Amino acid sequence: MSRSTVSRLPAQPAPDLPDHETDVDPHTKPVGAPVAGIGPAVTVPQPDVRPVAGIRSASRLRAWMLVLPVDAVALVAPAVWAPEHAKGFLAMAVLSVMLLTDGGRYRARLHISVLDELPHILGRLLAAGAVVATVFALLHQQEEVTDFLATALVGIALVIAGRILTNQLILLGRRRRVVAHRTVVIGGGVVAAELLVLLARHPQYGLFPVGYVDDAPGSGAEPMPAGVAPCLGTVENLDTIVHHSSADVVIIADGELSESQLLEVLRRPACLGVDLMMVPRLHQFCRQTGLGDHIGSIPMTRIRTPRLRGPAWAVKRGVDILASAVALVLCAPLVLACAIGVRIEGGPGVLFRQERVGRDGARFTCLKFRSMRPATLAEGATRWSIADDDRVGPFGKLLRRTSFDELPQLWNILRGDMTLIGPRPERPHFVDKFSREYPRYEHRHRVRSGLTGLAQVSGLRGDVPIADRARFDNYYIENWSLWLDVKILLRTFAEVLFARGR
Repeated sequence: MSRSTVSRLPAQPAPDLPDHETDVDPHTKPVGAPVAGIGPAVTVPQPDVRPVAGIRSASRLRAWMLVLPVDAVALVAPAVWAPEHAKGFLAMAVLSVMLLTDGGRYRARLHISVLDELPHILGRLLAAGAVVATVFALLHQQEEVTDFLATALVGIALVIAGRILTNQLILLGRRRRVVAHRTVVIGGGVVAAELLVLLARHPQYGLFPVGYVDDAPGSGAEPMPAGVAPCLGTVENLDTIVHHSSADVVIIADGELSESQLLEVLRRPACLGVDLMMVPRLHQFCRQTGLGDHIGSIPMTRIRTPRLRGPAWAVKRGVDILASAVALVLCAPLVLACAIGVRIEGGPGVLFRQERVGRDGARFTCLKFRSMRPATLAEGATRWSIADDDRVGPFGKLLRRTSFDELPQLWNILRGDMTLIGPRPERPHFVDKFSREYPRYEHRHRVRSGLTGLAQVSGLRGDVPIADRARFDNYYIENWSLWLDVKILLRTFAEVLFARGR
């Protein structure tokens, strides 16, 4: 769409609202009311969302509510005419759903097409079938395995047929505005203008634009054409705008934007629950990786917002409790040997207690085996590194090289002060100092501190640049998964085995 074409497009009026009851959060200003506190009062239009029986809020509809059950039923359906393989079909259904969920296939695409998704869906279904068939082959005769595989292929075909059906139902719901997620576009340039026009014109994307935000609307070389959509305010007020407009999708386009400020705003609580997307720079070029999505041929990239609460984190805490309890029992002889060695080399007081900063800035007492005795409490709280201190004896150096001095922190993990995998805790003095000097350093306190972490297994131990350590810690938080924890744990074993500590 050319710049002149955008300029000639007529304004998109807010559609008339049907006369029906809607579910309104009592703590949220009704959409359609002026948004106060963000410059001149503007009116946020409301999409034409028709009520659905049993659904109190159309924006709560998600594709997985329809697609996942249909996939599961299709995969277990062959058990109707092949009941002798029912357990195999059930196992394949469970594994397939897990693989598809991890790959993001239950998140509705903007441009819906079975052909676009087919290679990825088939790959995961065939992988699940191969795993189940391998186990099946170890327990049954060759003829039974062949029969199972032939019947499983029918289940895969049913999944594809189910996807065709569910995609059509999703498109129908979008076109009739049964599903219309309120969307705020960040930026006021030509790309943002094209997006706003496309979304208002084509409901099949499932997004309804309520307006845009820009720090300097109308000041660029390609200002937003008049009448396309209202300017709701500036980036600094994005969280307020998201709250008052009940938006659950935010798209980063273009405009006069400060990236550092935008990053800070998008990590505020009001913005953490939105689906975040962006138009990549030089979006005219073809990308090599990932399953692409687009709005009217404008490429869109989904940004993963870290979920710092939920079932996966409950599993992580459960693993922490179980692993730390077992490790304390199994490592009891090693802990005793370390305590005796510290006592012989340094005298009474084998444990070193120090205040550290953990999740959300909470302070706790971190435990370690003492490798040297600080001259004063102030030295222990403010001295950065003791790796080359002459007061560290041979046994203390061995403890530090093997990281055995950290073993008492298993008790911190069991208590809930720490976790097995996470950013290493730091002393309050240095947290205050580094938070002032390094951007986003304090963001590493969004999760519990860890016994080991991505920075440590990547060689960032001891006297290393703080900016590098903070970058690795925040990368871990933004990209966290249970599998990432497993990888870090395996690399930690290698670090301990080869005594790479400092």
